Amino acid sequence: MEDKFDVIIVGGGIAGLSAAMTLARGNAKFLLIERGEFCGAKNVSGGVLWGNDLAKLVPKYWKEEGGYERFVNHRRLTFMDDQSAFSVDFKSAHFDAPPYTGVTVLRSVFDAWLAGKVQEAIESSEHPDESFLATDILVEEVLQENGKVIGIRAGEERFYADCVILAEGVNNLLTRQIGLEKAYVPVDHMAIGVKEVLKLDASRLQDRFQLTGRSGLTNEFVGACSEGVEGGGFLYTNSDSISLGLVLGLKDLKEKEKTPYDVLNTFKQHPAVAAMIHGAETVEYSAHAVSTGDIKALPSELYKDGVLIAGEAAHLLLNAGKAIQGMDFAMRSGILAAETAIEGKKAGDFSSSMLKNYRTALENSYVLKDMRSFQDAVHLLHQQEMFSAIPNMICDFGRQFFTISGEPTPKASKMMQASIKRHSSYWDLVKLGLKGAKSL
Repeated sequence: MEDKFDVIIVGGGIAGLSAAMTLARGNAKFLLIERGEFCGAKNVSGGVLWGNDLAKLVPKYWKEEGGYERFVNHRRLTFMDDQSAFSVDFKSAHFDAPPYTGVTVLRSVFDAWLAGKVQEAIESSEHPDESFLATDILVEEVLQENGKVIGIRAGEERFYADCVILAEGVNNLLTRQIGLEKAYVPVDHMAIGVKEVLKLDASRLQDRFQLTGRSGLTNEFVGACSEGVEGGGFLYTNSDSISLGLVLGLKDLKEKEKTPYDVLNTFKQHPAVAAMIHGAETVEYSAHAVSTGDIKALPSELYKDGVLIAGEAAHLLLNAGKAIQGMDFAMRSGILAAETAIEGKKAGDFSSSMLKNYRTALENSYVLKDMRSFQDAVHLLHQQEMFSAIPNMICDFGRQFFTISGEPTPKASKMMQASIKRHSSYWDLVKLGLKGAKSL
């Protein structure tokens, strides 16, 4: 290997691989280091990759068998109480044409596939023998000299570069080591995602969820799915499996003395969910720390002399109610970090004054624009009423509205009044409505 690279990337997840692809096409010499046996080996997350950056990295990816599981053309939001589920359902042929606005992925599969595409890009670059994807290596230290990052140490080996991109994930020990992150992130800024992958024959899955070809469904859940714990649930359809899980606030989970696995088991037993997963076999269980999407969790800065922070290491995530966006943020930030490094190479300048262009690019992109615009929505979703009173009220109204009893039927307005009285108050709803209008 070269003694010195243009760029070293720490982490072979989506952010790191997106940076690597961009660097390979920019004819930069780089080293990507991943601690797993292969890219994706240590990644237990999965879900929906939104946006169109994948089509930029891998043009016409949809023509390949590998990579993604299904494209998303069917969205559903479900409010739940203990026995009922009231869903808002949207399906459109507008989402059927590639490049798709969302695709479901299993990260161990997707990351390995994307790593293969990066290797192809390396082989087609001007430096096919001077750029590398190195796996099964743990980076223990970021090397600094006079306050500038100059490389990394893995065991006894040292590797040097003009710029290091830290895409190490949410457990960002190296980011903390160089002083850009505090020793501990406040617990109310963190959550835990728990997920099961349930195997289901492809034909049964398509019949059950009314899918055609590689079309897919995403379903978000609010209410009883989390047993009163701050958070919500999700279900995504894969090629021949279902990803089912919850994202739960760590602080609230501890205070209510509940375990993620027990809450997930209760979620699976809800009548609406049990029918969706009937006959499916659990083949994987995983848990993963995630950011709540509060912008206050971002590191003090995303760059300093010789280093850039991308993806989950920078706590780039947003859940404003309509989708959990994390993988698309990781992809865009990885691309922007690599583009900034290429600019630095051309200018022969990797100082913070040059690398701050990365921060500017992020601020001008949908990543930080959306995180700033929808912070009120992030906070609104974490209010107790959003996972208790509101879904209970909606389901109560649904039971009344859809019940035909052979007795005189009250008007819908009367039904809603009764539901509000049982679960909330008009004043509370007005305050919540005003917050909702402001946040969205």
